[in-house]
Amino acid sequence: MTDLAIDVHGLNKSFGDKHVVKDFALQVRRGEIYGFLGPNGSGKTTSIRMLCGLLRPDSGSGTCLGHDVIRQTGAIKREVGYMTQRFSLWEDLTIRENLEFVARMYGMKDRRAAVGHALAELGLAERRDQLAGTLSGGWKQRLALAACMLHRPRLLLLDEPTAGVDPQARRDFWEEIHALAATGISVLVATHYMDEAERCHRLAYIADGRLLAKGTPDEVLHLFHLSTWAVSGTPAQLSALAAKLKHVPEICHVTAFGNTLHVMGEEDAALERAIAPFRDEPGIDWRRADPTLEDVFLHLMQGAPDNLQ
Repeated sequence: MTDLAIDVHGLNKSFGDKHVVKDFALQVRRGEIYGFLGPNGSGKTTSIRMLCGLLRPDSGSGTCLGHDVIRQTGAIKREVGYMTQRFSLWEDLTIRENLEFVARMYGMKDRRAAVGHALAELGLAERRDQLAGTLSGGWKQRLALAACMLHRPRLLLLDEPTAGVDPQARRDFWEEIHALAATGISVLVATHYMDEAERCHRLAYIADGRLLAKGTPDEVLHLFHLSTWAVSGTPAQLSALAAKLKHVPEICHVTAFGNTLHVMGEEDAALERAIAPFRDEPGIDWRRADPTLEDVFLHLMQGAPDNLQ
């Protein structure tokens, strides 16, 4: 299938006696933004590093940009841009110097033109002589993306790229990502933010090294028939109510969302019976609600082993 930028099956990776990624399979289309979600320690970063040739899988097979993920890792690296969750450029160099250095690392022939294009494309030209260490989180993020794009990769692998930046910078970043995808660049992005997950074309959810769910945001949202009620009241009332509801067996999750609680169960009738004794409490309003992506991911996390130990 030539429209696939990533097509891998059965990837496994262990470190010592710890099996970090288990039978991982993923297909990402060209020009697609694929969100990669899961708790800390779930194996997201290890999976990304195997896809871009930085880690060799213990077993499995597949291709990335048409190159074998086991035998052709050098070719993959030349066509992939990888942005880590931590700023990894040189803070004592200017923006322009950072980009020129990265261009030399890639052995690019027309480095001056490539750096000039990157500065203009990411809105960095006016700050070209500013030290990277003096940039805010949003501008550092923009510089990191410019460095990723210098060699014109066909695939971007972004590991929690918007951690620690303000909402406007996150919005600007996602506009850039969608513009890049529109040109045919594929993007695999690991994120913890549900609003970012909703911006992706498709999603994959991993926990304890296993892929638990995948599909479009709407498909993932309807993987489980979760019955959901939204409960509103004063903060003190909701806190007291949540403490009681968390001990009711028929209730899967009780989650605070601003001034409301989301109360969820797997069976509608059983949940309605379970909440009946609490619905007459004065000052508390109960109404049916649609589950959110965050509700679904919390449900997926329930019972997943802690892979941080």
